[in-house]
This record gives sequence, C-alpha cells and structure tokens, in this order.
Amino acid sequence: MSDLVVSNAKLVLEDQVIQGAMSVEDGRIAGYDTGASALPGTLDFEGDYLVPGFVEIHTDNLEKHLQPRPGVMWPSPAAAILSHDVQIAGAGITTVFDAVSVGEYSAASNRRQMITTTVETVSNPEIRDVLRAEHLLHMRCELADPAVLDIYHPLAGNPLIKLVSLMDHTPGQRQWADLSKWRQFNRDKKWTDEEFDAMVQKRKDDQARHAEYHRRSVIALARHHGTVMASHDDTTREHVEEAVSHGIEISEFPTSVAAAGHAHKRGMKVVMGAPNVVRGGSHSGNVSAIDLAERGFLDGLSSDYVPSSLMQAVFQLSLQETISLPKAVNLVSANPADMVGLTDRGRIAEGKRADFSRVRLVDGLPVIMGVWREGKRIS
Repeated sequence: MSDLVVSNAKLVLEDQVIQGAMSVEDGRIAGYDTGASALPGTLDFEGDYLVPGFVEIHTDNLEKHLQPRPGVMWPSPAAAILSHDVQIAGAGITTVFDAVSVGEYSAASNRRQMITTTVETVSNPEIRDVLRAEHLLHMRCELADPAVLDIYHPLAGNPLIKLVSLMDHTPGQRQWADLSKWRQFNRDKKWTDEEFDAMVQKRKDDQARHAEYHRRSVIALARHHGTVMASHDDTTREHVEEAVSHGIEISEFPTSVAAAGHAHKRGMKVVMGAPNVVRGGSHSGNVSAIDLAERGFLDGLSSDYVPSSLMQAVFQLSLQETISLPKAVNLVSANPADMVGLTDRGRIAEGKRADFSRVRLVDGLPVIMGVWREGKRIS
C-alpha cells in the first residue's frame, strides 16, 4: 500500500508536463503515470501543478531573522531560525543552504558571534527535528576581510557545511564596479564624501593585504573537507579562469554576459538570483538573468534575499516563453541538487525523495497550495 497517492495533477517532470497521478512509499516516489488513480484515499490536486521540492543553495533570508534591524540581534537564535524555516517551506523549498556571510567587516561587528550561533543552532538535533525543510550551510567567505580565516577555520569540518563560496565585495570591482551603486547600497551609513573615499580606500587596502592568502587558505580547507566550492560575482574571463584553475565548478551571480558565457563554455554551472528575474534586472546594475536564460547560459536560480521569488521566477520564465516550464523548474530543483551532490532529490522520478509542492496559477501568479517533504506535508 502507498503512503500517499496524488491524482489529477499536472506533474512537472525533467523534460515534460503530464496529467496524471503519483504514489509515495516510505518517503520516496514509488511511481507515476498518466490518467487518474482509482485508489481509495487519493489526494485530488484538482488539476494543479505538482513540482519537485526546490533545492535552494544560497539564501540570505536567515540573517534577516537573526538581525531584523541594524544592531538588533534577536534574543533567541532558535526562534529566528524557526521563523525563517516557515518562510522557506512556504516558498516550496524543501532543501535549503542557509548562507552565512563569513567576516567581521568592522571591529564593532557582532557577526562572529552570529555566525557561531547560527552553525550551533542549525546543528542542534532537537532543532533539526522540528524544522520543516532540511537545512544545510553555505559559508560565504569574504576573502578581503581580515577575520574570515579565523572564523571559517574552526567551522570548516562541520558536516552540514556543504558549500563554500569565495567572495570579494571590495568596492570598485566585481559586483561593485560602479562605486555609486555601492554607496547607494550603504546609504544608511550616511557617509560624507571624505568618509566614503576613506572607506573605499580601506577596503582596497584590506584586499591587497589579505585576499590572495585567504583565497588559497579557504580553498585548501574546502578541498580537505570535500566541500563544494563556488566563485562569486565573476565579471571577467580572467575571474572565470582563476576559478577553473582552482577546480571551482559553480559561478554564482556573474555580473556580465562575457563572464557567464565563458563560465558556461568552461563547464562551470551558472547560478543567478531569482529576484533578478522577477524584477527584470539586477539591483546593482549588472547583467539580467533573463538575458542569460535566453542565451542558454543559465543553470540555476537562487532566491538570494526573497524566498518566494523562486516560484515566481520559474513561472515567469515559462509564461513569457523564455524557456519551457520543465527547464525553468530544473533551475531550482534538479540542477542545483546535482551541483551540490544531492542526487536523491529535485526530480519527480521513481526512487527519488518525495519532496514536492502543489501550485495553482491565479491570474498568472503561482500560488503554493501545499508542500511535502519526504511524503509528509510541511506547509
């Protein structure tokens, strides 16, 4: 007997959409077929879409809950993570890599404690037992920051850390090649022109002093622990070649067509932000994710700072006929799962984990009606 049978659903497979039914046994997909199911207790999807559970490899959403306002740390890290988890599951994400930005950025920063607390809390078996989605960790290592290695080194062996990205947000290059965009992003600092120039120079000095040594050290640690690596904000072909030379296989958020195209040519997997798709462009003035999809350079999408953007971006790409619905769904399920070695999920296929969502289109907007992880409803 099946644990669950879903009928009358539009099943989004890797290469096609079929009208049919799917059965679940012991948390795995037992099979699927066209047509309706006559088994008793069948869950009728009433013609809604059944899409695989999303695998989100880069979201900054957790930090919004840990630090809801500048300088305000939420008293209970566990409560913050549980609140974040509700949003993640509600967005159709069944596996999430909580992205933790590794670095202090200033002597007064409390980020070091926040990072340690995050890793400890996400690793707590009692907390993990009540989380809706499966939570893993993505260490976003800021190479130019003086403290990055001191923070990352003691944590590098944690088995939940499955992804490390090498970042350099020094103003004047990569994501922040346009200094006016960096100033706008930091407008809450209310710098005078002299203070702004001084901060830019300090960041450049830190980069010259630390970035290359930290790059080599972080890569060595990640290799030692078998952690998947990603480069971040590749802008030039030289950035891509540097990443390839270190065996890095994922290019996160390349900022130019040239970098994305070269990464694709060199066999790297290109990941862009779903908010970029939904908004129709990058918030920092860089390349459009839709443009990369049209060119065939896009392999994955990340929700970045808006969990709900994944489902919206998937259907937007399909409805605008940029790419087919199965290909759009692959960007947030099968493809990212493969990138990080989680090949037991991300697909509606026999033997895979029964992670899936029920989605209804309402005036072109995808509405998530329910989410299941390993055959159990979580949202």
